[in-house]
Amino acid sequence: MNVIGYVRVSTQGQAKDGYSLAYQQDEIRSYCQEQGWNLMNIYSDEGISGAKIDEEALEVDRIGFQTMLAAIAAQTIDAVVVLNTSRLWRSDIVKVLVHREFKKHGVDVRSIEQPTYSIYKKDPNDFLINGLMELLDQYQRLEIALKLGRGRSKKAQQGGYAGGRATFGYKAEIGQKCIQVDEKQAKTVRRVFELKEQHPTWTLTRIAESLNEAGFTTQQGKKFTKVQVKRILDRRDFYSGIYRYGDISAEGLHQAIL
Repeated sequence: MNVIGYVRVSTQGQAKDGYSLAYQQDEIRSYCQEQGWNLMNIYSDEGISGAKIDEEALEVDRIGFQTMLAAIAAQTIDAVVVLNTSRLWRSDIVKVLVHREFKKHGVDVRSIEQPTYSIYKKDPNDFLINGLMELLDQYQRLEIALKLGRGRSKKAQQGGYAGGRATFGYKAEIGQKCIQVDEKQAKTVRRVFELKEQHPTWTLTRIAESLNEAGFTTQQGKKFTKVQVKRILDRRDFYSGIYRYGDISAEGLHQAIL
């Protein structure tokens, strides 16, 4: 059976579960070897929520996940192997989107910690058990988000940056309250907005292709995709020096790139 692996960790998820990317990859490799499956590749997303979606395109907003879907469309893959289903989704809407894409190509999910799980199985006992596990996982995620939100809101009220990992184009120095412009990444950000202004009819994919042709790279040194371009364009206010967190909005809390 041909399979591919998928691993994901968010900042809060790694702290809560201890499921580092390396740990998940090792578990997937060992499990596939035990089952006698042909593991063709492992795709990953780091530092991104399992509940994040692109509401406009109605698709899962994860670069590694989108790369995996492209591989599924181009090859004969029987299943995607994960440590548990929470690596693929953390909300009902994302679960629906994942199921839709996998069923389109006849791909199933194999979960190491939920060995009876299948997106095609209709056994009522499995449905109940897996459903309860997913609800518990979602409850824990909401509980953590609430605690983090309180701390970030307080930090924002005091004039500090409370957005977690610094947005592309900026860097956060340890021990400092504010973020600083990363000049190398800032050039990329400016180029994205220049392309959008010069070619208003261009698609996100076309803008990404232009960036790649010119040698621009992501924070991880990889090629741009439409997902990353959209993230930059959606943050025009932030790049203009306006910072918002919840009900808090202020100008001048960080340097403007645009």
